[in-house]
Amino acid sequence: MYPSGFKVFIPQTLEEALEILEKYGEEAKVLAGGHSLIPMMRLRLVKPTYIVYIGKIPGLSYIREEGGVIRIGAMTTHNQIEESELLKAKNPLLSETASHIGDLQVRNMGTIGGSIAHADPAADYPAALAALDAEVVLRSKGGERVVKISDFIQGPYITDIKPSELLVEVRVPALTGAFGTSYQKLYFRAGDFAIVGVAALVELGEDGTFKKVRVGLTGVGEGPVRARGVEEELEGREASEEAVAKAAERAREGLNPPSDIRASSEYRLEMSVVLTRRALLQALARAKERQGK
Repeated sequence: MYPSGFKVFIPQTLEEALEILEKYGEEAKVLAGGHSLIPMMRLRLVKPTYIVYIGKIPGLSYIREEGGVIRIGAMTTHNQIEESELLKAKNPLLSETASHIGDLQVRNMGTIGGSIAHADPAADYPAALAALDAEVVLRSKGGERVVKISDFIQGPYITDIKPSELLVEVRVPALTGAFGTSYQKLYFRAGDFAIVGVAALVELGEDGTFKKVRVGLTGVGEGPVRARGVEEELEGREASEEAVAKAAERAREGLNPPSDIRASSEYRLEMSVVLTRRALLQALARAKERQGK
């Protein structure tokens, strides 16, 4: 199927793009890598009158650390995130998560900003960003807003972004201390969206306890879910495999996963527990390795 007719704008500056969005509002859609918007247009699920292609705007692709925060430009590709030495050293959860997205062609074109703005409930990034307490930066002609990822993604394909705004940056912490991370994903074929995905962050205290635990899930709700019961069960406890196994059972708390042709709700619940345990165990092993250095 072919998309309905539309006009394309190719702004050369961020200011020009914001002016176009301010003028045309809900009639316009932003195009970055194209892996989310173009398929929806071909199916005529969205019918924008205007397309604003932001690929020519300089300064929207970067990964840098400032004051303990890693800032990632919205046009940074999945491949750049996967290969970033800064992220591998100070936030490997994002690099590992990016490696699970699509295939090489998709990772070379798709962008983190486009993926987050699309807000697919089975996407990979939201689980990791939830575990990292990430923030997104939204800019318009009227100024800038910083929004927590938990507030930004409001439901399937629904976000807090206004028609006049552009997502310009993602912010995650630069991790320090004895930390370990892991992303575990269940899928039919490599590159598929997640049936269930679990991101885990573990930080160990000097006394061998879980100082900090964060667990984010994708594919089990209308958006990313924090497994707060798991986190509460582990923080302050002795860091052991037995503790992880017990706590992982709480990953199912409050979940009401969908049933579809790929998996039943019951199966997703069980796999939420299994993948939470796997992610935490791998994160724990990596944290202990870092602690021992």
